[in-house]
Amino acid sequence: MFNFIKEKLQKIYNSVTTQLHAVFSKPSIDQATIDELYKLLIQADTGVTTTKKLIQHIQTEFQSGALSSGQDVQKLIEQDLTATLAASQSAPKAQVYLLVGINGSGKTTLSGKLAHFFKDQHKSVILAAADTFRAAAPEQLQQWANMAQAELIMGKQGQDPAAVTFDACQQFKKSNADILIVDTAGRLQTKENLMKELEKIKRIVTIQLPGYAICTLLTIDAMLGQNSFVQAKIFHEATKVDGIALTKMDGTAKGGIVFSIVQELKIPVLYLSWGEHIQDLTPFDPQQYIKNLLGENSTFQSHKK
Repeated sequence: MFNFIKEKLQKIYNSVTTQLHAVFSKPSIDQATIDELYKLLIQADTGVTTTKKLIQHIQTEFQSGALSSGQDVQKLIEQDLTATLAASQSAPKAQVYLLVGINGSGKTTLSGKLAHFFKDQHKSVILAAADTFRAAAPEQLQQWANMAQAELIMGKQGQDPAAVTFDACQQFKKSNADILIVDTAGRLQTKENLMKELEKIKRIVTIQLPGYAICTLLTIDAMLGQNSFVQAKIFHEATKVDGIALTKMDGTAKGGIVFSIVQELKIPVLYLSWGEHIQDLTPFDPQQYIKNLLGENSTFQSHKK
């Protein structure tokens, strides 16, 4: 396993992590330190609910005399955040992946990266361009399919997405492929129709591929921070979501968002995606993520061998 260069993700951690590290380096702490921590954790997009729980625990331990240094605070935060991410787990061993999420959240890009991820494991992959309403979406997926050397099932502009999914299921069975990845639409302005469409797609896959493990993966744009939750909840309520893929991690994203996702949506984060290169994807490692966020280690692990 190679480590990818930390500069890839340093925008996420630069400011807040540097300030957190300064707090953790303090030989002694006081109430002002705790107040500063609250502000920093909010800036890190950890979310009000998670941050308040953390600060309340720190406050209690500080008043009892159990915390006296910045290092003590760091250990406590790491323990609490690890507990928060207890729901996150390694990605399930599915054969079919349904990618859902709003337009612009990175579904099509993630489809290509996932295809490459599985091709690296010597698996045969079929991609289905079921986002037939967004202009140039199938053509965009065609480019990713070419880069990943994966087969693509592509419909016509405006075609019923469920029909494209049906054709993909037939080809998946015919070719005896290992993995099927379905890129779906995400038009929230037609919320009711979209959710019915997603339900229909899932129903077709379930009927056509009985006995196959299906993973519904919700893409969330990390740069939108807390604003992603209203949209994410809509998808989570409409279709059972098995995991989160946090995308666009190389922009102005702040790493604490994963704690809010797990705590508020009650579903695990499975993948992190950044950049425009096909290998810019890694399975989510909760412990490694916390170490990065708290400044203990500024490198993620890439899946690339």
